[in-house]
Amino acid sequence: MLSKKLMLAASSCSLALFALAVTSASASADPSQVVGHVYVDDNTVGTNTLAGFERHADGSLTPIPGSPFAIGGAGSGKGLGSQGALQLSSDGRYLLAVDAASNQISVLRVGWNGVPQPVGPPVSSGGVDPVSVAVSGDLVYVANAGAGGTNVTGFYLAPWGGLYPLPGASAALPEGSGPGDVLVSPNGQNLIVTLVDTSQIASFSVRWDGSLVAAQGSPFTAQGLGPFGSGFRPNRYGQNSPSQLFVTNAHNGAGLGTVSAFDVSWSGQLSSIGASPFADGQTAPCWLTISANGQFLYAVNTGSGTISSYAIEPDGSLKLLGSTPPLAAGEGAVDDRLSPDGRTLFVNASEADEVLSFAVDGGSLTAGPTTPLPEGAVASGIVVD
Repeated sequence: MLSKKLMLAASSCSLALFALAVTSASASADPSQVVGHVYVDDNTVGTNTLAGFERHADGSLTPIPGSPFAIGGAGSGKGLGSQGALQLSSDGRYLLAVDAASNQISVLRVGWNGVPQPVGPPVSSGGVDPVSVAVSGDLVYVANAGAGGTNVTGFYLAPWGGLYPLPGASAALPEGSGPGDVLVSPNGQNLIVTLVDTSQIASFSVRWDGSLVAAQGSPFTAQGLGPFGSGFRPNRYGQNSPSQLFVTNAHNGAGLGTVSAFDVSWSGQLSSIGASPFADGQTAPCWLTISANGQFLYAVNTGSGTISSYAIEPDGSLKLLGSTPPLAAGEGAVDDRLSPDGRTLFVNASEADEVLSFAVDGGSLTAGPTTPLPEGAVASGIVVD
């Protein structure tokens, strides 16, 4: 697992930024205008906290008054080595955060001014050491990575924010497999869990009631070592179109990083797209994010301290556009997320005790303002609204 000093069981993942020259139109005539918020799960020892920031038009952040906010569960005080430790509900009303040390999930209502308020006490994650959360409408799934409770567990998220276990929606994962990321396809039909330590991908179909059915042959052997971060391409042809899945391979070795691309069938079978996996010539690609229009993918190469950008072709094949030189300020990144308008990429760089921002223009990024994290935070996950 990733410690505060860059110790990741999944891989020694640290990030640096890349800056490809771009010219980006300003989101507002007033760069100080508040246009949204950014949140990270602090994973603090003892009572866990959530850091919240006001997001300005120029990409800068300022703490929401009262931040960081206590969320009820207990943090572990060390990096989680996962993607998606914090998620926003589909309607934007609730934040769901893992409490790794207490094996719980906290649900927080987002107030009108961005202040998160707990909705009742934290709920059991259904396993040991929750590391990643996926949200699909009113369904929530949690990947638990700890010994004796390695699984994926499903919940129903009520309109008032209550979180309730779903019968039949818990599935065991191989002990010692090191789940790194759980996510649900845009059409809600498929659920994927990356298994970092066994280099596998677990795949399930999601029934109408949220219960899970393992795909025949799951877990599947990944196309590289240490499949880590993952993302589904937004469906461009409607809810009934096939899902395209992208997975980083973090443990191939120095200069051998790749990103895999798969078509995912209704039953959860994975089939390789084109010449997948696609190399970026970097080390330890870990976290990834995909633009809302489905045209670009950004992979964080933790071992190299760079980010690679890819164009996503219509069939799902990837075309490498470039990778940035390493910048020391990006070391220790543990998750990244684009703003809803796609103009800014925010990176949770916990080793540097910062949140980083980049102006986005297609496949190009330009470094922007940085913001310190709260003292004592060992932040995992990031949400941008």
